[in-house]
Amino acid sequence: MIDYEVGADGIAVIAWNMADRSMNVLNEESVARFAAAVEQAVKDPAVKGVVVTSKKRDFLAGADLTRLGKATDAASLLASTARFHALLRGIEKSGKPFCAALNGTALGGGYEIALACHHRIAADEPKSRIGLPEVTIGLIPGGGGTQRLPRLVGIRNALPLLLEGRKLDPRQALAAGLVDELVPADKLIAAARRWLLGEGPANAAQPWDRKGFKIPDGGVNSPKGHETFVAGNALLHAKTYGNYPAPRAIASSVYEGLITDLDTGLRIESRYFVHCALSAEARNMIRSLFFSIGEANKLASRPKEVPEQGYRRIGVLGAGMMGAGIAYVSALAGLEVVLLDTSAELAEKGKAHARGLLDRRVQQKRMSEAERDEALALIRPTARFEDLAGAELVVEAVFEDRAIKAEVTRQAEAVLAESALFASNTSTLPITGLAEASRRPANFIGLHFFSPVDRMPLVEIIRGRRTSDATLARAMDYVRRIGKTPITVNDSRGFYTSRVFGTYVNEGLTLLAEGVVPALIDNAGRMAGMPVGPLALADEVSIELMYKVRKQTRADLGADYRGNAASEAVIELMVEKLGRIGKKAGKGFYDYPADGRKQLWPGLARHFKPADAQPDVEEVKRRLLYVQSVETARCLEEKVLLDPRDADVGAILGWGFPAFLGGTASQMHSLGIGRFVAECDRLAQRCGERFAPPQLLRDMAASGRSFYAA
Repeated sequence: MIDYEVGADGIAVIAWNMADRSMNVLNEESVARFAAAVEQAVKDPAVKGVVVTSKKRDFLAGADLTRLGKATDAASLLASTARFHALLRGIEKSGKPFCAALNGTALGGGYEIALACHHRIAADEPKSRIGLPEVTIGLIPGGGGTQRLPRLVGIRNALPLLLEGRKLDPRQALAAGLVDELVPADKLIAAARRWLLGEGPANAAQPWDRKGFKIPDGGVNSPKGHETFVAGNALLHAKTYGNYPAPRAIASSVYEGLITDLDTGLRIESRYFVHCALSAEARNMIRSLFFSIGEANKLASRPKEVPEQGYRRIGVLGAGMMGAGIAYVSALAGLEVVLLDTSAELAEKGKAHARGLLDRRVQQKRMSEAERDEALALIRPTARFEDLAGAELVVEAVFEDRAIKAEVTRQAEAVLAESALFASNTSTLPITGLAEASRRPANFIGLHFFSPVDRMPLVEIIRGRRTSDATLARAMDYVRRIGKTPITVNDSRGFYTSRVFGTYVNEGLTLLAEGVVPALIDNAGRMAGMPVGPLALADEVSIELMYKVRKQTRADLGADYRGNAASEAVIELMVEKLGRIGKKAGKGFYDYPADGRKQLWPGLARHFKPADAQPDVEEVKRRLLYVQSVETARCLEEKVLLDPRDADVGAILGWGFPAFLGGTASQMHSLGIGRFVAECDRLAQRCGERFAPPQLLRDMAASGRSFYAA
């Protein structure tokens, strides 16, 4: 786990090198080995200084979350944290200079080890990341990060890094003061040795351990510190609504710890760390944001017997915002893209959209002009189907109209090789029905991208009844190639994401029809943790689009159609009688004036008279959240979803379901299936059958089963 050697110059090199891991992580065994190496170096009179580095591509990824996720005892976790603090304080107060040589990514506990060293040098590797991202999975830094970083760079500079979990590249880290030097990777160890043999002995004590130390830019009670915390607390609550314990714990740990000395501050931090680590919110976030998304990105559900598909060239049908976005992410991944539309002008317009996205990356210094030009050259706009010849995959992104989709399917397949895949980017139309237009339905699949494609990380892969395992596997390979996270679902109307996402908007419209005031509805949605309220979301999606989709669905299903009468009445009124069709028209549930400051339309009170008695905000929050989970349970029962992990990943990445709840399946798991069933039965009696739990949940509750292991 740890390699140790001492050179003739008296410099000891402690190198992390965990043989059974792709990345070095902190756990009881590795920390114990590291502690033994540190003790050996400190006690050896021949050692003049110590380099701490790694023999893997990256330095340290942080804590072993598999082990941390199993922790249940606060006392033992507190003791383990105290031992790690003692180890790092031993480095700081050893009297010998320690230099962290960060050869690659150093995150979480890995960077906290670097903070305890007296000097930090990073290799100039653009893909490396440095920082303390614990808050993004519901934790706080537990190895002194909330105490050392503010003492190093100042409170105002440290808090955004801690509260947002920012990961900086080495040059950003140097500018922010997180590292002291940046050198070419092949000169990293030499630079560390040079510092240890030169300036090191005179700097073998941390600034905060020296007499007269003052926090950069002022302490907690300075004018700047006071201003930072007063404004910061308000902004923090406005962003989190108190749903996430970790950000508040970070702010509290910094505030309380920096009033006192470092050692007391470390004890304060450790208590907040244990509190967060054992919280339901952290368990949910670690499960979904780390493990479940990690499994999805590794294509854990990919059919194993199918050889991996390499891609060189793809086609995209439709150069609108969605098609242009798909072309952009594909070209960014190095694929040749034939971007086809009904005219050359429209195809060129789609390429221009991709050019704008690439220009923005250049402005943000995320790519060079040469790299931009190279990516842009991969996109070939055309109006000729013949140009699709040679594409291994074609993604159709035309209007949600069966006739149009069928026609482009036939024209594209006429020039494609028999082995080529055809994918429809549809959000609602069943793939099995669309595949009827295909000569090779086994090669036909759904790839549901989310808008805007350049920013949304999820792709919902929909398997039709005749889609082959090979097609599924090859489609997953494409999604991974373009850097997106896939979930796989079986075919149905609305699939999973559109179907469940729609229940959130529908419930908001139903509440409006019941006389709940609009401000309460949308505020409750945000307070529950959703990105925006359901009425605002209806405007964004387009009330008119919802109207058309329901009309088409009713026509398709006939007597089998089961809608939500209350929400449909609201939509019909808004579209047919009031002409308020959504944000794109500047008027929906909100008004959108020229100054950009939207506000609820005052006329809502005339058409949706407020009830005399308004519900409690907690009841509104429950309705908006639980209706999504109960529909998820139906998707699992009907085998539209095959794995609760896909439900959680899709909910968080697809439409912003609250991460602190872990996703729609994790919400049921954390609450307890029995309790969730009882809550939904109560809601079904009061609000309607849409809340009635499916038999799957009743059976799970009766047998004590859950979606995840304890």
